Amino acid sequence: MSVQIEAVQAEHHESGFAIAHPSPRLSWRFGSTDIEDWKQISYEIIVQREGNDDEEQYHVDSEQSVLVPWPSKPLSSREIVKVKIRSEGNNHEYTNWSEITLEAAFLDRKEWKANLISGPELSKEEKDKPKKPFRLRKSFNIENVPKKARLYATAHGIYEVTINGKKVGDQVLSPGWTSYKYHLNYQTYDITSYLKKGENNIIAYIGEGWYAGRLGRPGSRNVWGDRLAFLAQLEIDNEIALITDDSWESLLDGPVKNSEIYNGEIYDTTYSEDNDKDTKKITNTEILDFPTAELISSDAPPVRKVKEVKPIEIITTPSGKTILDFGQNLVGWVRINNDLGLDNKGQELLIGTAEVLEHGELGTRPLRTAEPKDRIKLGGKTAGWEPKFTFHGFRYAEISGVKPTLDDFTAIVIFSDMRRTGTFECSHQMINRLHANVVWGMMSNFVSVPTDCPQRDERLGWTGDLQVFGPTANYLFDTSGFLQGWLKDVYAEQIYWKGVPPTVVPFVPPNKFNDPWPKPHAVWADVVAITPWDLYNSSGDLGMLENQWESMKLWLDKGLPRAENGLWDPNAPLYGDWLDPNAPPQYPAHGRTDTHLVGNSYLIYVTELVSKIAALLGKKEESIRYKKDAERFKELYQDEYLSNSGRVVADTQTAYALALKFGLFKNEKQIKRATERLEFLCKWNYFKVSTGFAGTPILLPVLAENGLEHIAYRMLQERDNPSWLYSVGMGATTIWERWDSALPDGSINPGQMTSFNHYALGAVASFMHKTIGGLSILEKGWKKVLFKPLPGGTINSAKTSFNSPYGLYSINWKIITKQNKSTLKVEIEIPPNGSAKIQLPGSGSGPDNNFEKDNLGSGKYTFEASYKKDERWPPKGQRGPQSVFMPDEFVP
Repeated sequence: MSVQIEAVQAEHHESGFAIAHPSPRLSWRFGSTDIEDWKQISYEIIVQREGNDDEEQYHVDSEQSVLVPWPSKPLSSREIVKVKIRSEGNNHEYTNWSEITLEAAFLDRKEWKANLISGPELSKEEKDKPKKPFRLRKSFNIENVPKKARLYATAHGIYEVTINGKKVGDQVLSPGWTSYKYHLNYQTYDITSYLKKGENNIIAYIGEGWYAGRLGRPGSRNVWGDRLAFLAQLEIDNEIALITDDSWESLLDGPVKNSEIYNGEIYDTTYSEDNDKDTKKITNTEILDFPTAELISSDAPPVRKVKEVKPIEIITTPSGKTILDFGQNLVGWVRINNDLGLDNKGQELLIGTAEVLEHGELGTRPLRTAEPKDRIKLGGKTAGWEPKFTFHGFRYAEISGVKPTLDDFTAIVIFSDMRRTGTFECSHQMINRLHANVVWGMMSNFVSVPTDCPQRDERLGWTGDLQVFGPTANYLFDTSGFLQGWLKDVYAEQIYWKGVPPTVVPFVPPNKFNDPWPKPHAVWADVVAITPWDLYNSSGDLGMLENQWESMKLWLDKGLPRAENGLWDPNAPLYGDWLDPNAPPQYPAHGRTDTHLVGNSYLIYVTELVSKIAALLGKKEESIRYKKDAERFKELYQDEYLSNSGRVVADTQTAYALALKFGLFKNEKQIKRATERLEFLCKWNYFKVSTGFAGTPILLPVLAENGLEHIAYRMLQERDNPSWLYSVGMGATTIWERWDSALPDGSINPGQMTSFNHYALGAVASFMHKTIGGLSILEKGWKKVLFKPLPGGTINSAKTSFNSPYGLYSINWKIITKQNKSTLKVEIEIPPNGSAKIQLPGSGSGPDNNFEKDNLGSGKYTFEASYKKDERWPPKGQRGPQSVFMPDEFVP
């Protein structure tokens, strides 16, 4: 079987349709193959432009297949170009031709001829309340069925468009959430099949969404504006046929009576289309000022409905309420499948959602002031009903007003529809469930922006959560287009706030008890350097660093508040190791690790990292300056926080993990002592986690990197609170915000912040991928990988895969024991044009008696090495004085 090109991509765009790059770089992934050591030696590109029968042909001698330069002249707005690519291998055989059709979006703001329009202005009193959704409509005629028709649209708010009664596109919650002051995404739709000869009707339904709805607690309204509005341009065969202007009509009434992100939707099934003819409820539209924000056709995939989940059980609670259990905590909404209550005109169907049950009833306290309840006025058709302008985070739905069956309702899952890239599975079923929880948690919180949680009165784009979870996110899904758009907002907000990246982006003013000015926070603000670096390594795109370079500099040079010596200002209030399990429930920053030790650890690491990035970007002077700063800061850190022997002032798991991970010790003697102390602390705590946001993502990797893999596995497999498997044992189907969001008796943690769907602590999945599975990056963009499984604990097999920019890398290993002899059998796959190094523990000639083989080319390989179980397993906890005389069976 010859090598095949599996897919072609332009930039980091989902499909190439409505691409905003005039000279898009091209990439192609190869399919699975048994052909060994296949390398591309050249490629051919054929470009055919719309309206031109001639083909442009290009031949390039190069092995590059990721982000290759655009070979032709730049695209113009609206232009359609067909691109075909094939590769020649070192066996002088060609692949198939693989195609992609590119269509340029508006490449110049001047292409917009439409106006931003709205209905009547609300009174001051109305502006401070939830804004009732309204519709904008227009009838227009066309003489012939078009060959090509496009609708370009966006809104201040959330919009849904229908043409001739049919919903346009498969997206939901458009245009998505951005920092609307700076960037506003617009969408392009192929509406050729929607139009007909003669009269056509277009209707846009507008809801308040994030733009003007309540955000935060107790909540700010109208963060970006108080007028909902719509902007659209309809073109037929590249000629403008319709624009939004004051000739459109505004319908003040409709079936959606109210819709808020936090508080759900109110819908009247009895609403009659005859009402739309009532002239008393029809007004003219008003033209507003054109948006000042940059209008963007984003590379990020839109939010779509990606899964359907059926309820698994109907529960009657102790108080007699009826609850549907969907068996999975998820994000989206409930769809009604059947017509319910046609004879019950005036009655109300109520769908209330929550993530957990407490004492058998719907556990709503963690929702705080959010009231995610959809209310449907019965009497009309309900089959197929779904909300338009809200979403919920839930597993359970309380149903009142009708007696439900399992067939009446379906949960609809929504997600920014990124390509799945990474998988993992092992012989330990609870760890498999943990990994699945990480995936569900990411899907739940990557809805337009990377949010902290999806259910309560928050759902904000917390920068720290994303920063610590970035490598895991980049492995599980292709986040390149999604995160580069969000990082653009991070930088825009940072400029406005004089160098300080807000802890939430898009920025929402803090609650009424806080100063409205965003506070600088280590770990959170450091997203400006760490996440672009993670994206660069995952995608191979140097542009990820170039785009964010000024943001990195702005943070280090102006935003970060410093003492005279250059370290963090000692008076700056920092989150530190947020949600350390030892912190009181109401004071999550009051952990055992000094907040400024955390902040200065990150400061040194980020300063070194920015120096490295500067060197890559050819900025020699800045590279030298930041390197010298980092060296000086490290000396100050060592004087302040380290003893000569290698003890750290904050004697915690997090403190040692940070210092070891970021290379903050002076010498090997200190590293050895610190490693011993970290081992002791893990044993002293009987392998329970005592880390928060700063320590958790790096704890297990640091243990494994320093020869303590038996401790890492023991901590991963711990089931008592606080541990990763505690929540799994409690029935969790997503990652919790707190280690003990639910207490052992099933009651909800008493803290004000208690979510059952936060992804940050799911950063542990990176350890599963790299250490258990044994797959990690060696060269940027996955050009070369390292296969290095490190078996441990009670796990005797595992497999992981990553569908990289080159194609699929995978590893599948298992331990086979026969006649008291164990063998580690490993099967790997390397895509064409990729390469790998493999290192296995066991008999061999490499360092530490490992089996090694480098510079492996494409193909499928099987290796075996003798395997000896780690004699340190299972490690014992460190007894305290109270347990020294107790028998082992009574010691945890």
